[in-house]
Amino acid sequence: MIEKFNKKIAISGSFKNDGYHNDPYLRSLITSHEKISTKIYKSSEQGSKAIANEISSIIKIKELEEKKCVLGLAVGSAPNEVYSELIRLHQEEGLSFKNVIVFGVMEYYPIAPDALQSFNRSIRDKLFNHIDIPKENINYIDSTISQEKVYDFCIKFEEKIENLGGIDMQVLGVGSTGHIGLNEPGSSVNSLTRIVSLDDITRTAGASDFFGKENVPRKAITMGIKTILNSKRVRLLAWGEGKANVLAHTIEGDMSEEIPASFLQIHKDARIVMDEAGGAELTRIKTPWLIDSVKWDEGLIKKAVVWLCQKMNRPILKLTDRDYNDNGMGDLLTEKGSAYNINIDIFNQLQRTITGWPGGKPNADDSNRPERKDPPQKRVLIFSPHPDDDVISMGGTLLRLVDQKHEVNLAYQVSGNLAVSDADVLRYLDFVSDYAGTITEEHNLIMKQHKKIRKFLENKKPDQIDLPEVRVIKGLIRKGEAKAACRYAGIKDENVNFLNLPFYETGGVEKKPIGPDDIKIIVELIQEIKPHQIFAAGDLSDPHGTHRVCLDAIFKAIDILKKEAWMKNCWVWLYRGAWHEWDIHQIEMAVPISPEELLRKRTAIFKHQSQKDGAMFLGGDSREFWQRAEDRNKGTANTYDKLGMAEYEAFEAFVRYEFI
Repeated sequence: MIEKFNKKIAISGSFKNDGYHNDPYLRSLITSHEKISTKIYKSSEQGSKAIANEISSIIKIKELEEKKCVLGLAVGSAPNEVYSELIRLHQEEGLSFKNVIVFGVMEYYPIAPDALQSFNRSIRDKLFNHIDIPKENINYIDSTISQEKVYDFCIKFEEKIENLGGIDMQVLGVGSTGHIGLNEPGSSVNSLTRIVSLDDITRTAGASDFFGKENVPRKAITMGIKTILNSKRVRLLAWGEGKANVLAHTIEGDMSEEIPASFLQIHKDARIVMDEAGGAELTRIKTPWLIDSVKWDEGLIKKAVVWLCQKMNRPILKLTDRDYNDNGMGDLLTEKGSAYNINIDIFNQLQRTITGWPGGKPNADDSNRPERKDPPQKRVLIFSPHPDDDVISMGGTLLRLVDQKHEVNLAYQVSGNLAVSDADVLRYLDFVSDYAGTITEEHNLIMKQHKKIRKFLENKKPDQIDLPEVRVIKGLIRKGEAKAACRYAGIKDENVNFLNLPFYETGGVEKKPIGPDDIKIIVELIQEIKPHQIFAAGDLSDPHGTHRVCLDAIFKAIDILKKEAWMKNCWVWLYRGAWHEWDIHQIEMAVPISPEELLRKRTAIFKHQSQKDGAMFLGGDSREFWQRAEDRNKGTANTYDKLGMAEYEAFEAFVRYEFI
């Protein structure tokens, strides 16, 4: 289901010769901007299976040659599905790892080997504990030794790789700074395994794993860039639009110490494997008309015209024939006749996305509106991954739907307890204890729990999972805030649903895969409400993040229900999270937000007090969620304005998911 969605929103057109993959000349033309071999798959699952099969082939060939297969294996979200597929190949198809020797790529320093955040523990849990690799064949980076011994350890680590004849295949991810392993910007192409200082951006990105940036180690031990480049094959995996910019710089930019991954350009057998969202900024996907003739479909024309407006800094209706000819779009003029014809068509298409009636306008001509007029009052089901994504991402639209008398139902998919600080737990616990002491005979029992929890939190370690009682309190804090926001928005208490999907409730940052129990909960809710509209978070930044998993669960539930007769009258709209907005050419419904409505939206966001004034997982952006949301909404309105549309204060944008 995710693949079908990706195909729709990542419209890039196709080159006029569809057989270019099999034609060496055309292939080289299409990839002429790319300095590293790249392979784009429809999904991370497909790409991961391809890499797992390549590893399997190398293992089998080495086994036939009676040689050891030497692998360098990184950890993180990128290779997770590769390791899952290798486990399946072992358990179901008999792939043996007895002749495999593995070298770890990086590890925080210092860190205990069994800490939740340890890369060594992670790869044991995700791979080694499920296959038949001998323990003596696993070469971890040791992060427990004293700093005086690190240099000698690194020398011996390099010598062991060399004595084995080098690494046959190196599997890597890439960081937002362009680091491979933990070789941060500024790393030399000649660097070997060593201790390094972590970039502030890398530490910020790791804050969620450590329950706060202050707990993230400042150093790490990593294979060097030269160590990686000495491998016979290198495969770098990157999924999601969050990696798109760094991948474009890595693949198409100049080789530079500022983007360490770019050094893969000099490797004779390096390949970058990505999904369509990860490849979104590559020339062949972003602006394919600059390379060669393309098949101009409606989506690609809109994308190209918006791009041309932004490049020329002109509104749509002021683009000229020369603008098109000078920017690789002359063949579009040949097809459509003139810039005037194209401009009018795209202007009208974008104009028709704008509506102040997200639930449809009653008693109006809806032939050119994004939503149907009937039924006049709709049953609306808004899925929110966390207990604040609804108001952050589509709070203005939510308020508009309530104001226009639609029946609005909220479904919070996960508890969000992980994002509540220990300080908030103690604050609420103090209140409950003090209040209980004035009115209840159970005060002693509450005080006993209070003391237990306080003692735990006072002695809690950064890698320690919360007690069940603490997780319950954190979940109740998020639940109470969500109810307060819904109450402010005018949503009835009985229309607010807390699903607490099981995949999320591990107590740690690492979640379980989505399962039948998660999907069943969503299916039953949709069946109960039978909505005319579903709104869901369509985030693609991280294919393994909570938002993406929650979206996948919704898609699978819809797939189960789509044959139900009433589902033919259900439209699904996808909104974005706090980090990204839909590109203008993708937007199918744009809801204008007035200055007063933007303030109401802000107030609804402020009801989530535990996430204000320093939420735990802000990522690399220091702005609070309400600030990001407002800047994004105003930015969308500004873009529409520059394209020649009416000037609005802000917009919330949606893409329709068509499942029938």
